[in-house]
Amino acid sequence: MKIFSKTLLAAVALPVLMTACAANNTQEEAMKAVTAQDLQHHNWNLVQIDGNPIQVDEQNQAPRLEIGEKMTANGNAGCNNFSGQAELKDGQFRIEKMGMTMKMCAGTAMDIEQTMSKTLSDWSAITVTKNGLELKGAEHTLTFELKDWVN
Repeated sequence: MKIFSKTLLAAVALPVLMTACAANNTQEEAMKAVTAQDLQHHNWNLVQIDGNPIQVDEQNQAPRLEIGEKMTANGNAGCNNFSGQAELKDGQFRIEKMGMTMKMCAGTAMDIEQTMSKTLSDWSAITVTKNGLELKGAEHTLTFELKDWVN
């Protein structure tokens, strides 16, 4: 009976300990200061705005953010392409002097574009994980999924 209760205790305790360790690693990862090296040479697709999945129609590209060498930034905001110089300061991110093409798009593409371009242009708290990037601005939170490694 004693062996059975020790085995039962171990079986119950192990998943709890594993979950606690995994949660601790995620918190440590989120608390780590983001560096230029964490961002450069990566491409992220926008997947959520304020926790809601985005919908992209067939006529428009999926919004994306690419950070290249020396923190050059470019991508697509939902309708128009953009470029600029990305900056990091005290856990905050922005794209300074962001330039955009000037196509007119209708419906949700334009709404997504306005939200994305405003959040990218203003200072936003940044969190980078193994699979994604989150920018939490004054008005909106953008969630990106790591798409691929850019050369």
